[in-house]
Amino acid sequence: MQRLLERVREVQPQADLDLLKRAYAFAVRAHQGQFRRSGEPYVMHSVAVAHILADLRMDATTVAAALLHDVPEDTPQSLEEVRREFGDEIATLVDGVTKLGKIQWRSQEEKQAENLRKMFLAMASDVRIILIKLADRLHNLRTIDVMPPEHQRRKARETLEIYAPLAKRLGIGQLQNELEDRAFAILEPEAYREIMESVREAQAQQEEVLRTIQEELYRELNRAGIRVERQHITARPKHAYSIYRKMQRPAYQGQGIARIYDRLGVRVIVDDVKDCYAALGVVHSLWRPIPGEFDDYIANPKPSGYQSLHTTVIYRGVPLEIQIRTHRMHQEAEYGIAAHWRYKEGKAGARDRAFEEKLSWLRQLLEWHQEMQDAQEFMRSVKLDLFRNEVFVFTPKGDVVDLPSGATPVDFAYRIHTDVGHRCVGAKVNGRLVPLSYRLHSGDIVEILTSKTSTGPSRDWLEFVVTSNARTKIRQWFRKQQREENVARGKEMLERELRRLGLLSTLLRADRVKEACEKLQMATEEDLYAALGNGDLTLLQVVHALGGPPAPASEPAAPQAQPATSPARGLRVRGVDNVLMTLARCCMPLPGDDVVGYITRGRGVTIHRRDCRNLDYLRQHGERLLEVEWEPSPEGSYPVEIQVEALDRVGLLKDVLSAVADTRTNVLSVNAHVRRDKVGVIHLTVDIRNVGQLTAVLQRIGKLPDVYRVERLTAGGR
Repeated sequence: MQRLLERVREVQPQADLDLLKRAYAFAVRAHQGQFRRSGEPYVMHSVAVAHILADLRMDATTVAAALLHDVPEDTPQSLEEVRREFGDEIATLVDGVTKLGKIQWRSQEEKQAENLRKMFLAMASDVRIILIKLADRLHNLRTIDVMPPEHQRRKARETLEIYAPLAKRLGIGQLQNELEDRAFAILEPEAYREIMESVREAQAQQEEVLRTIQEELYRELNRAGIRVERQHITARPKHAYSIYRKMQRPAYQGQGIARIYDRLGVRVIVDDVKDCYAALGVVHSLWRPIPGEFDDYIANPKPSGYQSLHTTVIYRGVPLEIQIRTHRMHQEAEYGIAAHWRYKEGKAGARDRAFEEKLSWLRQLLEWHQEMQDAQEFMRSVKLDLFRNEVFVFTPKGDVVDLPSGATPVDFAYRIHTDVGHRCVGAKVNGRLVPLSYRLHSGDIVEILTSKTSTGPSRDWLEFVVTSNARTKIRQWFRKQQREENVARGKEMLERELRRLGLLSTLLRADRVKEACEKLQMATEEDLYAALGNGDLTLLQVVHALGGPPAPASEPAAPQAQPATSPARGLRVRGVDNVLMTLARCCMPLPGDDVVGYITRGRGVTIHRRDCRNLDYLRQHGERLLEVEWEPSPEGSYPVEIQVEALDRVGLLKDVLSAVADTRTNVLSVNAHVRRDKVGVIHLTVDIRNVGQLTAVLQRIGKLPDVYRVERLTAGGR
């Protein structure tokens, strides 16, 4: 325990050591008489977990929670006792770790899926819960040799599938590397021994060489004006599992460990990014670089946020990898998300932007998967989205691009640049044309074919892309296109209405439009038109905000100019006869619709559906609303507009018209076009007697193949 206190004091001079002493004493009392399978007191495990977190430079609160993390689950002491003694923050962390281990499962798949769900939720609320869990798993692996072999293999597989990728995604290289190596040693003991012997041999052979390189780099970098300390030029061996993974790539298979150039390397830490590239120039002036062995992770960070320059050079005939990074990049590479967590004694400190960015992928993942109930579906999806194997493919120029397993040329295109993705019309892999849905493999050379006349991405791409980047960019493109259409539609609707009212030149002026935007809480004129075009605003609202006349002058007229009395058109005002009534064009009521009447000035009663958007405005004049109802068997028919959106294909219009004809419904007019997003849009005006007939028409069209959406339209939108 004394070593723990010294370590915490070393990394955090202001840490609350009394808190740690109290937590340790509490844990000792709680675990009194408990021993691990190895025979050591159980509390030693808690102290070891706390040590791991102290090495990650975590705050005293987190280290104290680590000392107490097994108390509620494995001792008579309750969580409430922990809360009373140490407060809500520590109790919440301890409870979070405890909950990760408590659940009843019906299958191993469900156990793993539920564990992942719980970890994601815990991370979203407080990432320190997961850091404690990762440290707990690491110490269990360090002491796992006393457990039965099958238990060891199960825990090792779980570590490689879940815990190590999680540490990697959080950017904590210090934890990731040891978790991977210890699990690898259990699952592949022979391969592990062979790799470690090779690394030790290389270290012994090149120890003097490495010292010479360090001195030479120190001298030449400072001579070039790049300030660097001796202790910031270090030799480092590549960890075993990383070498093993590299040996599995197609480019290295069958060539043995000698083909892995970066088993040993040198790391250089400088002050800023400018110095990183300057140092790279010095390195390449001293020694010849190996072509194709340079990676710029500063310009193109890894998904975990890792940044560094990697280059492999030939030094006296021996390949040697050199990594160059800043102090901040080194902190992030070693401690990842832990480097962003700063807590003041007794209260939480602010999380910085980089911290939030590191968790943004998690929140997005939770959002995508929160509705998934099936364990197998959840596990498949998670392995694609997060715990994914990577494929390494090449651009025609030889640059390496890493993508998740299952990625397609479209994913590759969007990784290169958004515009390349949007203008993609085809792809070649290894010189051969392939479908855009082709699954890429490590070592593939990918060439994207683009066209300046491309109309943009296809909705079909969303069916096979696997990266969130590609999916997001495609959806953003469609949202933008739809917005442009809505802006054009809204502007045209407003101009037409103002022209009808004879107020176009009077009201459609810059000052009036700006005033209307303020009244309707729209940021820009474009936002106003878009809201009108997509139906969020009605013509009535916009005209009134521009200073136009209130109802009835701005109220839409009936679809046909002739008035209709209730007996003639199947409507009646309760308790009143012979009232002049017209149907509102904005919502086009049908027999069977729930309707309400509005008393106009000089044109009788206008009939609206109760869900009509214009009623939000008309209800300001509640005294002019009337209860109306349909006759039991209303006569006549009514024009209704329908919009169909479907995959553009041969025979689509014919199929839609046939579906309408099957319901014995007359088509009054039809108009069809293809949108820029390759969706076919058909506008129909049909002759409808009542809501029941309309429902039958909509259902019949909706069952057609390739139809995305079918809906009844109103003048102001849907």
